[in-house]
Amino acid sequence: MASTEVEELRFMQSANGHQPAAAPTTNKRTPVAKKRAASAEVSIEESLSSAVLASDTELARILREVDEISKSLRGEFPDVQALRVAQHPAVWGAVKQTLLERELRLLALTDDLTCLYNRRGFFAVATQLLKVAQRKSQNCLLFYCDVDNLKKINDSFGHHEGDLALIRVADALEHSFRESDAIARIGGDEFVVIGLEASSRIETTLLRRLDRNIRKASAGETRYQLSVSVGVARFDPKRAVSLGELMSQADLAMYEQKRKQVNLVEPPLQIEEEVVIAPSDK
Repeated sequence: MASTEVEELRFMQSANGHQPAAAPTTNKRTPVAKKRAASAEVSIEESLSSAVLASDTELARILREVDEISKSLRGEFPDVQALRVAQHPAVWGAVKQTLLERELRLLALTDDLTCLYNRRGFFAVATQLLKVAQRKSQNCLLFYCDVDNLKKINDSFGHHEGDLALIRVADALEHSFRESDAIARIGGDEFVVIGLEASSRIETTLLRRLDRNIRKASAGETRYQLSVSVGVARFDPKRAVSLGELMSQADLAMYEQKRKQVNLVEPPLQIEEEVVIAPSDK
C-alpha cells in the first residue's frame, strides 16, 4: 500500500475512532455511607468536567484537520491525497457526529427556560474553575441568588408570568457578571454564579450592578417588585473546601439576608391589565 494511502487510512481511522465519553453512573445515597456518597459526588463532578473538556479538544482537533485540508484544496495545485480524503464520506460523517455529540452534551448541561447552565452543567464548570483557582492560589466568589416572592407571582398571575420573572432575573445576571463567570439556574427560583476574585472590591461592584439591573428589568411593572436575595461565599485556596460546602456557605448567607429583610414592607401584589416590558439594555 502506498504511503499516501496509509496516511489517508490513518486519518480516517482517527476520525472514526472518537467515542463519546461514557456517562457517569450514580448510586442512590444511603444514610449509612455519607462519606462515600460525598466522594462519589466529587467523582461525578470530575467526570462531567473531563467529558466537556475532552469533547471540546476532540472537536478542535478534527476542525483543525478539516481546515488544513480546505486550505490545501484552495491552492493552485491541490494535493491529490487531501482531495481523496476530503471526498471520503467517513471524514464528514465523523465531523457531523462530533458536532452532534457536542450539541447533545450542551443540551444536557443547559437550563431549558433561561439557557443558562443547569445544576449538572454548573457543577462541571465550577469544579474545573476551583481547580484552576487552587493551582493559581487565587480566591473565588460564589453568589447564591434566590428570587423573592416567586410563589406569590405564580399564584397571583400564573406560571407564565413566573417564568417571565425568572427570565428577567437570568438576563439581569448575565448583564451584571463577567463573561468569565459561570452562571446557572440550579432550582426553581435559585441561581448561582461563580468566578475568580480579581480584586477586593469586585464583590461590592458586582452586587451593586446586579441590584441596578434587577430594578431595570422590572421597570414599568406595577403589579409586583422583582428582587433577589443574595448570599456570597469566598473560596480561599489556602483553606480549600469542596464545591458543595462552598454552596452551603453561600446558601446560609442568602437566608441570613432574607431574615434581615423581614422588617421591610413589601408592596402588595395588584392584579391588573398586563404591562408589556421593554427589554433592558446591557
